[in-house]
Amino acid sequence: MYAASSSVSAPPRPLRPRPQVPGPARPGEAPLSGGGPYLAPARPAGPVLGAGQARRTGLGTPPLSGRLDLSGPQGAQLRTALAAVHRICPEFAPVQVLRRSGRSVLLVGTTGRSTAVAKCLVDQSPAWAERIRHEIAAYRSFVRQRPPVRVPRLIAADPENCTLVIERMPGRVAALQRHPSEAPPRTDIRAALGTICRLNAWRPPAGTFDAPLNYADRISRFHQLGLLTDRDMGDLQKLLHGIAATTSRTGMGQFCHGDALLSNILLSPAGPVLVDWEHAGWYLPGYDLATLWSVLGDAPVARRQISQIAQSAGPASRDAFLVNLMLVLTREIRTYETAVQRSMRETTPAAPGTAHSGAAPSGEEQRLLLRRLHDDCQLARRAVRAAVGTR
Repeated sequence: MYAASSSVSAPPRPLRPRPQVPGPARPGEAPLSGGGPYLAPARPAGPVLGAGQARRTGLGTPPLSGRLDLSGPQGAQLRTALAAVHRICPEFAPVQVLRRSGRSVLLVGTTGRSTAVAKCLVDQSPAWAERIRHEIAAYRSFVRQRPPVRVPRLIAADPENCTLVIERMPGRVAALQRHPSEAPPRTDIRAALGTICRLNAWRPPAGTFDAPLNYADRISRFHQLGLLTDRDMGDLQKLLHGIAATTSRTGMGQFCHGDALLSNILLSPAGPVLVDWEHAGWYLPGYDLATLWSVLGDAPVARRQISQIAQSAGPASRDAFLVNLMLVLTREIRTYETAVQRSMRETTPAAPGTAHSGAAPSGEEQRLLLRRLHDDCQLARRAVRAAVGTR
């Protein structure tokens, strides 16, 4: 997919790692300057949505009201989900459908005097079943060992039937979109980043979580799909080799949420809440930071701060962040290229002479986002090559 980039004639002289940045800047402090020696975007990326597109911000917790329609073919899916929920939580009284897709149903309701969210898998394919079972295992572990961030309380779970009931936490979603169309408020980004940093510093008991991502296999698979060039694969393997040597001596693995998107963070007066723990486990340092960096294309100040935090622990931490960033961005490109191709197939051309409505065509937002992701990936690729040149 990518044309091989020209070789770096003279890699930059390595700089001293910046001092440890314990967390986001406090209110009133000046934003951190610079972006580290290898990853410092000088300008914000272009807009993701078309001009005039309304900004979508997180909403507050909606009130519980209404009745579920359980009739007809669509109601059959809800009836099946409710039956699975009532087997493990008979007192659950459904009120609203929070989300429904071909894979799962998310219901909000009451359990006694409390409100709860029930998640039931509809698509019982092995991959999706493994995800929700992993999430159930995470919530069960949090009962025994609480993480240093706020998480919903587990009410009931059935791994065999892939059903989960958790406490409904108050708050608004930090961003409704996976890639926000505009930069969220700095206070929201600061709160999210602080929460992620606290989680990454946590060391859960040994054996509680595994390593969800096989880095060597992921790099090889992306290369086979044409998403990484031969040089990309070689550079990433060199960084992995150096990281592995350091990790074997220091045990440098880091506990990560695994899907640290703003859409998985609820903001409330009591503090941010992390939800959707399907990918939690041990990663190379900086995986959550790379995920958050990848979706903040319109927040260059936040990106520079994330880059500084990721690099503050030294060259091995920097290299791990860059490997994570390349893999996260490549995954996003693959996802949105598939979405754009699907959108192009489903779009029907307008008849000759038909006036244009002025609305963005189907898939236009995905195409704009994809262009930004390619630009970000080129930035990360140059940073990886610079890091390899200093080894």
